[in-house]
Amino acid sequence: METLNIKAVKQYLLGLQDRICDELEQEDGSGQFLEDSWQRAPGVQRAEGGGGRSRVLNNGTVFEQGGVNFSHVMGENMPKSATAHRPELAGRRFEAMGVSLVMHPNNPNVPTSHANIRFFIAEKDGEAPIWWFGGGFDLTPYYGFKEDAIHWHQTARKACADFGDDVYPRYKKWCDEYFFLKHRNEPRGIGGLFFDDLNEGGFEQCFAFMRSIGDHFLDAYRPIIARRKDMAFSDEQRQFQLYRRGRYVEFNLVYDRGTLFGLQTGGRTESILMSLPPLVRWQYNYQPEPGTREAELYEIFLKPQDWADQTC
Repeated sequence: METLNIKAVKQYLLGLQDRICDELEQEDGSGQFLEDSWQRAPGVQRAEGGGGRSRVLNNGTVFEQGGVNFSHVMGENMPKSATAHRPELAGRRFEAMGVSLVMHPNNPNVPTSHANIRFFIAEKDGEAPIWWFGGGFDLTPYYGFKEDAIHWHQTARKACADFGDDVYPRYKKWCDEYFFLKHRNEPRGIGGLFFDDLNEGGFEQCFAFMRSIGDHFLDAYRPIIARRKDMAFSDEQRQFQLYRRGRYVEFNLVYDRGTLFGLQTGGRTESILMSLPPLVRWQYNYQPEPGTREAELYEIFLKPQDWADQTC
């Protein structure tokens, strides 16, 4: 039976949370992540326990709000969000750990970004454990910049490069399909990478791939923040940002597997919903004016394309 080094996965995830928080604080310049540790179902047996380490930044210079969370939970039955597409997992004990983050900037020229990497084990007496890795990262701009889209996707492709030529296009396509609001018939943003149920090639290979995705997130996001954070913007652009944030809320509350998993396993609601922006608005039947940068977002940047193969 293959050895699963769960301790090494947890150590990596905790270290990744530290690194991301440190570097995003540097980029913000004034904001600091406040840590809040929590325990799931205190007082019960370990089989239904676990907890996490939430870190949230509010009212920074660059970030209006953002969170970088670590969680490690276990339970007696896999929740419906995990068994809906894998019914063979129903009735199994589970252990899950991961780092998930969402950063909501003040400046509409800086995109919102999301990343998540995770590890699951599902066990049943008398049978070999079923394990897998999942995660990825994606970008949600309010105003599109071709330079940023190219950099984001070229970094995503670099993260996959050591694991096969087909990996980036496959997980890029999966991301485009997953982060899609069916009721709006539009993508949430410009995509990136999304993978799930990964156990091909064995534990060490899959763990290495997960680390590569985690390690490339800051390389992908931080240069974009640095380019855009000091750009001037108008109140009209701010209002468009708040309107587009509504799409983020809709996706996370209707479709997102991580949100559903956290709520169905009795996770800490404040930590799960830290992914939502602090301010947002909806407007009935909004249509951007032709020829504006708002229209450009819909016409160019919200249409999946091969950004990694383009040049500025």
